[in-house]
Amino acid sequence: MFKIGEFSKLTQVSIRMLRYYDETGLLKPEQTNPYTGYRMYSADQIPLLNKILFLRDSGFNVTEISEALKHSSSDFILRQFERKQAEIKENILSEQAKLKKIELAQKNILSDKNEMHYQVSLKSVPSYHVLSLRKIIPDYYAESKLWQEMSRFVTKHRISVSQDTFSIYHDPDYREKDVDVELCALTEKTGDNREGFVYRETEPVPVMACSMVYGPFENIAGAYLSMADWLQKHSLYRMTGQSRQIVHRGPWNENNSRNYLTEIQIPLEETT
Repeated sequence: MFKIGEFSKLTQVSIRMLRYYDETGLLKPEQTNPYTGYRMYSADQIPLLNKILFLRDSGFNVTEISEALKHSSSDFILRQFERKQAEIKENILSEQAKLKKIELAQKNILSDKNEMHYQVSLKSVPSYHVLSLRKIIPDYYAESKLWQEMSRFVTKHRISVSQDTFSIYHDPDYREKDVDVELCALTEKTGDNREGFVYRETEPVPVMACSMVYGPFENIAGAYLSMADWLQKHSLYRMTGQSRQIVHRGPWNENNSRNYLTEIQIPLEETT
């Protein structure tokens, strides 16, 4: 048996952490002197301590570690690791998005001319026959997962769709979460609606304001600001309906984000 200080030195775990594991119930001392309160540990407890440390270093919190220790099955532990791995990857993507926003802000602050101007043109958009998938997604960054779902569906059911695809944003405002997005892929096929996919005709838009955005997706925000400036100057028109977005060149056909080409579209109507 070892005193807590001795056990701390042998296992390279601080006394503070050993006491914390005792308080949380993760690792109780083998014995506790009823008179002095001294904690005593045995070498048999080292494998359990190592498992706790391994789970902790893998990003598990106390509750998750406690739950994992209740199961002797390695399959359960492996499933927990897979879940934690997916969670960490999601957090990494979120942090990468934040870094990109910081980099864009730095460029704007350091630039003598931090306002980018985009050309705005008007055109009429006809109705299209499309295969549609509409869902509420966590945020705009999650849209890529919807496109992957669309790709799997058309491949599974051997549906011929055009490379001409677009997204419709049904929310009347910008949403930080719970975004209502509809993906549309032009197709001549008509079939049964299933698995959330629907064949339908999109609404024609007599007047659509369009702007082409070159470069990374981060540039899209600037295009919307230029669109706002254009609308301010052309008071004959006002916004109506759902905005659309078409990625003509993106991650699937361009290795360099500087070569991306995105078209944003906003339906307009004449003011009376």
